[in-house]
Amino acid sequence: MSSTPSSPDAPVSATTSPVTLGNLPSRWRQFYVLTKPRVVQLIVFCAVIGMLLAVPGVPSADECLKAVAACIGIWLVAGAAAAFNCLIEQGIDARMKRTAWRPTARGELTRTQSLVFSLGLCTIGGVVLYVAVNPLTLWLTLATFVGYAIVYTVVLKPLTPQNIVIGGASGAMPPVLGWAAMRGSVDPEALMLCLIIFLWTPPHFWALALYRVEDYARAGLPMLPVTHGNEFTRLHIFLYTIVLLAATLLPYVYGMSGHIYLVSALILGALFMLYAFRLWRRYSDELARKTFRFSIVHLMLLFAALLVDHYVWL
Repeated sequence: MSSTPSSPDAPVSATTSPVTLGNLPSRWRQFYVLTKPRVVQLIVFCAVIGMLLAVPGVPSADECLKAVAACIGIWLVAGAAAAFNCLIEQGIDARMKRTAWRPTARGELTRTQSLVFSLGLCTIGGVVLYVAVNPLTLWLTLATFVGYAIVYTVVLKPLTPQNIVIGGASGAMPPVLGWAAMRGSVDPEALMLCLIIFLWTPPHFWALALYRVEDYARAGLPMLPVTHGNEFTRLHIFLYTIVLLAATLLPYVYGMSGHIYLVSALILGALFMLYAFRLWRRYSDELARKTFRFSIVHLMLLFAALLVDHYVWL
C-alpha cells in the first residue's frame, strides 16, 4: 500500500496493496488524515475560546479538567464527522484535484473501514462528553455532527449554491459547544460567537471556491462560482465582509469585551474588507488564495483578541 501523499497535488494512483503488519503505521496515518486534522484543530480552537470566555475568571482545576474532556470529546466527534464526509464524498473527492489524495478517494480505505472508524470515534467522543462534561454538550455536538455530515454533505452541498451559507450553521457551533461545556447552558454571548463564524464562513470558503472552480465544476457541485460566475461570487464575498465586520462589533456593544477587542475587530475587519474589495475589483487566483489564507488568520486573531481582552480586565 502506498503511503498518504504529503501534498494534495500528488499524483493519484488507483492501485493498492494488501495491509501488512509492516505498513500498519501507514494505515493509521490514513485514518488520521480522514479526520481532516487542520479543520478539526480550528474547530477545537474555537470551542476552547468559548470555554474560556464562559468562565468569569481564571479556570479552576476542576474546570480545566472539564475543558480538557470537552476538547477530547469535541475533537473525536468532529473527526468522526470529517471521516463520514470523506466516506459520502468518496466519488466526488476522486474527481477533484484538491481532494483526490484522500485515502477514501484513492481506495486505500474501504467504505466499511471508514464507516466503522467514524462510528467508533463518534461513540467514544459521545461517551466522553456525556460522562465527563454534560448531556447538553453531547446533544449539541451530535446535532452538529448531523448538520455537517448529513444535512450539509448529503443534502445541501449537491443541491444548492447556498450550501455554504445554510450549512455554515453547523460549522459555526464550536464556541457554543465550548460555552455549553462550561456553563451547561447556551447564552447570548455564545450565540454572538456563533453568528460571527456563520457570517465568516461564506467569504472564507467562496475565496477558495474561486480558484478551485474547475474542480467543483468537474465534480458536478453547484458552488456559487460554478452556478453564478466569478464576478457575482467576488461581489458577495465583499458584501459578506461588510456584514461580518458589523457582527464582530456585537461582543463590544453587548459589554462582553472591551477596547482591546474593539480595536482588533476593526483592524482585522477592515483588512478582510480590503482583501475582498481588491478581489472584487481585480481578480487573480493568487489574490483569491491570499484572501482565503487571510480569512483563517482573521478568525484566529479575532478570537485571540477576544480572549486577551477577557483576561486583561480581570
